[in-house]
Amino acid sequence: MSEITVRALTEDEWEQYRTVRLAALAESPEAFVATLEEEQAYDEEFWRLRMKRSRRLLAEVDGTPVGVASVGQVSENPDVAELFGLWVAPAARGTGVATQLVQAGADTARREGRSHLAYWVGSDNGRAVAFASGCGFRPTDSRRPMRVVSDDDGDEEVAMVLALGQDRGVPTL
Repeated sequence: MSEITVRALTEDEWEQYRTVRLAALAESPEAFVATLEEEQAYDEEFWRLRMKRSRRLLAEVDGTPVGVASVGQVSENPDVAELFGLWVAPAARGTGVATQLVQAGADTARREGRSHLAYWVGSDNGRAVAFASGCGFRPTDSRRPMRVVSDDDGDEEVAMVLALGQDRGVPTL
């Protein structure tokens, strides 16, 4: 496989983000709260606003999009950024794309002055917990009901946190 590159998209690249996001919703509808039909109906203004709200990271191989993730401020704690919307195209799974997206997310959060990066995973999803652990995330006591219910994930999510600097403690989410 060729080299994986990850870059942050700008607001003016909203159409590229939209294309990859819709591909993710079409391929893995069970992984997202939103539906393909809902998001197909959104106009340019909505997508541009979405681009401003969080950093959208695009993974590419030879210029072809193969994955996406977002980093934003969704917790009450300003020191903690959240990684969400992580998706990798089926043909690129197992090639390191997800790991590269997580690393780029951590780098983005660190540059923005955050001390930790949170990533919510289904508490019963052993693969997701193992992946996050392999990237350096550690489980916390924070739980919430699953926003998308599936047989693989169970009925609750656990916040996993990655320390981005010297502070190895678990922040309040």
